[in-house]
Amino acid sequence: MDTHTPTHTESGTSGPGGPDLRHHGDAEVRDGGAALVDLAVNVRADTPPVWLREHVAASLGSLAAYPDGRAARAAVAARHGLPVERVLLTAGAAEAFVLLARALKVSRPVVVHPQFTEPEAALRDAGHTVGRVLLRAADGFRLDAGAVPEDADLVVVGNPTNPTSVLHPADVLASLARPGRTLVVDEAFMDAVPGEREALAGRTDVPGLVVLRSLTKTWGLAGLRIGYVLADPETVGALERAQPLWPVSSPALAAAEACVAPRALAEAAHAAHRIAADRDCLVAGLAEFAAAGLRVVAPAEGPFVLLRVPDGAAVRHRLRGLGYAVRRGDTFPGLGEEWLRLAVRDRATTERFLRALRRAVPT
Repeated sequence: MDTHTPTHTESGTSGPGGPDLRHHGDAEVRDGGAALVDLAVNVRADTPPVWLREHVAASLGSLAAYPDGRAARAAVAARHGLPVERVLLTAGAAEAFVLLARALKVSRPVVVHPQFTEPEAALRDAGHTVGRVLLRAADGFRLDAGAVPEDADLVVVGNPTNPTSVLHPADVLASLARPGRTLVVDEAFMDAVPGEREALAGRTDVPGLVVLRSLTKTWGLAGLRIGYVLADPETVGALERAQPLWPVSSPALAAAEACVAPRALAEAAHAAHRIAADRDCLVAGLAEFAAAGLRVVAPAEGPFVLLRVPDGAAVRHRLRGLGYAVRRGDTFPGLGEEWLRLAVRDRATTERFLRALRRAVPT
């Protein structure tokens, strides 16, 4: 789809020629196994840390008992300065999208794209007709609040947004709130932003606000499935009633409690600064390819960057042959085959990748 077309479109069900909303970064590395350097999955490398693995392992002795999420829920609430009634623990942020799609009574849901595709997929699976607001490459994929239809009663937007790495101002996001509207802000990558600037988590002054957080990205817990929802008690109650009994396992609850403790928050803050420095190194290296037509969406604020490169599909296949898996962009509404997403890695990995990219990009 042309990213220079008008910013609002309406979409019913996915057609055979539409983006594959169920394609995610893990598919890029699944077939290649250990032979591929993973730049496709936005999970921090070298995680979970040893202390977290040991903490989760220690919880295995309680597996005979049913999970009790009260302590983890209280810990998450304390981390954001909220009452526990405003917190719901979920089996990853992906479960939260399914709960929202099934539990909320909405008639005009709208998803702001390009972004993580699971929210739209979940809404479609629940029988909703989903509107799309397509942000434009010409505008740096910045949010145009005026493009969101006034009658939308559910709006979903990521911040920082996957895959564009754009960090939208909190006041612009808050301006989307309306009476009778649920505003869902996916902050799965916010803890990778130094200072978590522009975060809405913990805010109670924005009507209809629902914030989603994931603990899988920073802590490497994708296989454990743990995330949470922050919202008003009525919304939390509706989502909780849509959950099965004991939706979060005891090891995941142990991880949640540990990952919001002061020690973990300090470690995550340090990691965010390190990621920012590593990202600057990657972006600087990619500038070498400007003459070949490669462009990076800037400023990038997440633990990944989005780039546009001529003949992107061929470049991606060449990189795969050279041992590097990168995320294809054409499965995101609003993007095409010329778009690739790269996860930020350490500088040594970046230097090796740039050498491979010199072989993959025609000059």
